[in-house]
Amino acid sequence: MDMLFDPIATYARSTPARLAVVDMADGRQWTYRALHCAVDRLAAWLASEFGPNSGQRIATLTKNCAEMVVLQYATVRSGCIFVPFNWRLASAEIEALAADAEPAVVFPQAGFEAPAAAQRVIPIEDMLQLGEEGTAPPADARRPFEDVSCLLYTSGTSGRPKGVMLSERTNFWGCTGFILGNDVSMHSRFLCDMPLFHTAGLHAACRTPIQAGATVYVTPGFDPVLTLERLSDPELGITHYFSVPQMAATLWNQPTFDAAKLRNIKVWAIGGAPNPKAQSERFVAAGVRIGEGFGMSETGSNFGMPVSDPATLLAKAGSCGLPWVTIEPKIADDDGNPLPDGETGELWLRGPSVALGYWNQPDLTATAFPDGWFRTGDAAMRDEDGFYYIMDRKKDMYISGGENVYPAEVEAALAELPEVAEAAIVGVPDERWGEVGRAYVIPTPGKSITAEEVIAHCTARLAKFKVPKTAVITDHIQRTASGKVQKHVMRARAIEELGLG
Repeated sequence: MDMLFDPIATYARSTPARLAVVDMADGRQWTYRALHCAVDRLAAWLASEFGPNSGQRIATLTKNCAEMVVLQYATVRSGCIFVPFNWRLASAEIEALAADAEPAVVFPQAGFEAPAAAQRVIPIEDMLQLGEEGTAPPADARRPFEDVSCLLYTSGTSGRPKGVMLSERTNFWGCTGFILGNDVSMHSRFLCDMPLFHTAGLHAACRTPIQAGATVYVTPGFDPVLTLERLSDPELGITHYFSVPQMAATLWNQPTFDAAKLRNIKVWAIGGAPNPKAQSERFVAAGVRIGEGFGMSETGSNFGMPVSDPATLLAKAGSCGLPWVTIEPKIADDDGNPLPDGETGELWLRGPSVALGYWNQPDLTATAFPDGWFRTGDAAMRDEDGFYYIMDRKKDMYISGGENVYPAEVEAALAELPEVAEAAIVGVPDERWGEVGRAYVIPTPGKSITAEEVIAHCTARLAKFKVPKTAVITDHIQRTASGKVQKHVMRARAIEELGLG
């Protein structure tokens, strides 16, 4: 018998008046009962248009809004597949995603042009009026628990994005890990700034609170001034927040930042990229329970720090924490053999939250998902206490004079400087050493730093082969919509600037 999991329907019965979703752009609110009715109405329309359990892809091209929350659950109830497109991509990139997913419908927000490959286009502003009030989809409309229910295209830090195939099983277990690891209950209140086309927004910040019967406040996106006001607002009472390291650094550097107003936050989870140790120490020392975690589109939420223990947060600053109950990790060599504690290798993961593979890419799926494992492509290490550390993306490592250099380690050293707001290191060709580092640094607002000071700090803190050969003071570092540095773009930029192309 196939498993039926529907948290909104469950809470519509048990806690119908509890607040489920608030759209912070316009103040609209849905209780669990109202959300259940909205999802049913839209699911009934989808099932009538495409038939039950159709597997049709239903896409969005929009900034965060409550309609996206309704649609993702309506696709589940109707047997369609939810495909949130990254609206920050260039039109040619969106066209490529649409050609791959072949959506039956695209719901664009005003101001966004739907891709030509869309079979049908309906403004997302009109979405909640589709179908008849009080209707519901057929009971057999759902897809099996193990079948694809969502295509989540990766952010593309190293090249062409891939469509990660997620089922309701993987979604459930990924969110379960976050709930159990981060003290989430029906009394929790999440602020969702992360984009809902990214796993951090869709799962960690949105589906997790709904699975727990809690409340999610959905914003159009990260705004340093508004975000800080919302996190500090005692009436909102935000208990959980997810951000990438860049967002945390930006908030710390806001003139109105007051750590005392943030001490009611139970969990401020950091992910998407390694969080510099110095940044964790700043927040924790100020009384803000910030802790690094780890998750991926392909695996859901997997690791987290014990944020209730400030002493451990300080002692293990820089770690992504301990594995949650839903995941089995190993640090492996190139052949997949486990490595001992203290050695760096590739992080492999397996468990019920691991994705089904990549849409339309069977060969890549076979390579990335061997024997039930997923090869993350991240270089990682486990210490003697069982805490895991993400050293860097394995492919971002470069070799200088025969020594492996992980850019994240150099970036963490630069994060110690109060004059540095952001930093990115890439490896570039060098006649003598094979490859050397090139640093890109954005100064903290109101402060200044020179390239010479960047090199001098690295020289004092790092082995000689890790010190960047050159440094650039800049106002822009190329990032994905989820805040990850696009190292392949930065590397191309460096090669062009140095005339090495």
